Formats: sequence, structure tokens, C-alpha cells
Amino acid sequence: MKILMVSIPNHHFFQWVDQLKASGHDVIWFDASDGGATVERINWVTQIKGWKLKWDFPMRHTFKQYFPKIYAYLQKYNERNLTAVFEKIVQEYQPDIVQSFEMRLAGLPVLAVMQKYHSIPFIYSSWGSDLFYYEQLGITQSTVTSFLERVDYLVTDCQRDYNIAVANGFRNAFLGVYPGNGGIAIDTAKIKDCEQRDTLIIKGYDDGVGMASKVIDALELVSIALIQSYNIVVYSADASVVHQLKNKEYFNSLRVRVISRGAFISNPELLAIMGQSVLHIGNSISDGMPNALLEAMGMGAFPIQSNPGKVSEEVIENRVNGLLIKNPLDIQEIANSIEWAILNSEVRAQAQAYNVDLIQKEYNRTILKKKIVALYQQVYLKAD
Repeated sequence: MKILMVSIPNHHFFQWVDQLKASGHDVIWFDASDGGATVERINWVTQIKGWKLKWDFPMRHTFKQYFPKIYAYLQKYNERNLTAVFEKIVQEYQPDIVQSFEMRLAGLPVLAVMQKYHSIPFIYSSWGSDLFYYEQLGITQSTVTSFLERVDYLVTDCQRDYNIAVANGFRNAFLGVYPGNGGIAIDTAKIKDCEQRDTLIIKGYDDGVGMASKVIDALELVSIALIQSYNIVVYSADASVVHQLKNKEYFNSLRVRVISRGAFISNPELLAIMGQSVLHIGNSISDGMPNALLEAMGMGAFPIQSNPGKVSEEVIENRVNGLLIKNPLDIQEIANSIEWAILNSEVRAQAQAYNVDLIQKEYNRTILKKKIVALYQQVYLKAD
């Protein structure tokens, strides 16, 4: 079958797509943002890129930097309309299935086309803050309802978002809850025993939704004697967090490694760090089921995680196999959670065994691959 996928370039999307490699299906990816070059890691996929600009004129990037207002004016005439381009793609490839990953950037832009082609099954994969935070993202309830009315099949990364979809008018088939990346690949040889763990790892998103800066502030409230024996790794760190760490005296005497958001770190390398970490801390005011949380749990790191819309409690029971942050803006609460987790080694040991087993059973990439391939076959057969 031909599966036309719509998404921005995204690590989790690439991982999901790779579950279909060697499945025999013809997969076409329409890059909704037209960002960057061809992606080598999914070179088996037909990639539709380079569609946006009518003319990529010389020194365009320099012009954009130094004359932004003029550049913006010119681009009104120099950029092709996504909806028109996508309709031509649908006509050219005649897909058996269309799938959008994320609503705002990859679903709504193609909605008008999909409303013309009702005979093509339309799958929508909800990601992250997609449904939970739609009003703050500037999407009206009526728009969400119109979109969900056209969606034939829904995939979410948490139960919460299925409930939100139903509350906003979704009445068609639910294909289930799947991690946004298609599953977690765990190298159990990299999972260290509790007494061998020497690292505290923090997700560094601080973009108005991610609140890593509050975690950094909270660490300053923790007795330095309690954490000075640990390495501290802050990954995917936004510039504000990098600046924060450099300019706080508290961290001068600690071993801190910062991996900026733009820097490359392979997934196996990040998982290996999680496998030697005592704690993994993720803090945000909005999210779906965080893939990083599932990865950290699978590698045995004790999770301290915010719980927007009660999503994290789908996998964490507070003070049993992790800690839930009630208020992601309360640095004292976060500090108390860090101290409690470090001091309660017996709880962490029991949680490690439970979490590693949970991820292997429920989120194992090899097991989920068969289910994901079958998912598309199910949609295709129903369409016939």
C-alpha cells in the first residue's frame, strides 16, 4: 500500500517511520515545513522536500538576516501554498492512507485537502501538547472539532489525549496508545545497578512550555553535600539554561555537563547516560507522554516528572516508581522531591526493577513493530 505521511522533520517521527522499513509498503513523506536537506536515516522513504520556494535566489539567507522586512514581503510571492502543493501530491501519488503527525503543523494545513478526498482514510497521530494545550497554541475549539470530524483513525501517546479528542467531537476509530517514537529500544547491558549509578540527568527544555530553569533553581535549594558526589548532565538545554548554569556560583564546584539543544547526541549515548543515572528530571507545564520519561524509566533512572493534565500518572505512581511534580513552577517542591529521591535508595531500587520491566512489556520497540505494521493493514483492509 501507499502511505503518505505529513510531518515536520522530527527525531520521533523518523523513529516511528523506521518501524515500517522492510514492511513492503511504499512510504512517502511530505515535509510540512520543508526544513533542511534529505534525511539520510530514512533514505528508504520517498521524501518530498524543496517544494516551498519558487526561486531560491542567490544570497537569500544573507538577505533574510539583514533585510528581514523586505525579505518577508518578497516571500509572500516567492513561497508556494502548502495546501495547493499537498493536493497535487495526493493527486500524483494516489495514496491508500494519509497520516498526519501533530495537528497544528501537519494536520490543519492539509485539512482542506482531506475534506475533498473523503475516500482516503485519514490517520491522525496526536503528539505532546497537541490536544492538551491547543487553546494556548492559538487553535479554537471549533477548528479542533472540524479537524477531528475528518479524522477516520486516531493514535495518541497517552490515554488523556484520547479523552480530550472524544470531548471535542471525535467519534471514529481509536487505534490505541503508542509512544510517539514507535517504541523504546533498550540495551539492558547499559543498565547499571543502583549502587553503581553516579549521575543526575535533567531535560533542558526551557521554551515557555518546558521549565528546566525551575529545576536548576531548585537544585540550588538542595544541600550541596547531598549532590556533590554526582555528575550532573543537562541535555537538550536551551540557551537560557546554558546561561543560567554558567552564571550561578552554586554549580562551580560541581561536575556539570551541558548538552545544548542544537548539539547532536545519539539516542544510544543518551540512553547509556540514563542507564547510569540516579534520577531523571523532566519539568513542563504541558506535554503528552514524554518519550524521554519512558526511556529514562526503561534505563532504570528514578523519574521526577511534571504531570500536566495527569498524563505522567498513567505510568508513575507517586513515591512508588517515581515522583510527580504537582506544580512545575514551585522550586521548593522540586527541591524536596530531589532530596527525597536521593535519600530513599530502597524505593529507588524497587522502582528500578518495576520500571525496567514495565517499559520492556509495554513499550518495547521490537514488540510494538508488529502491532504498528498491523495497524496500517487494519486501516487498509477496512478501506476496501
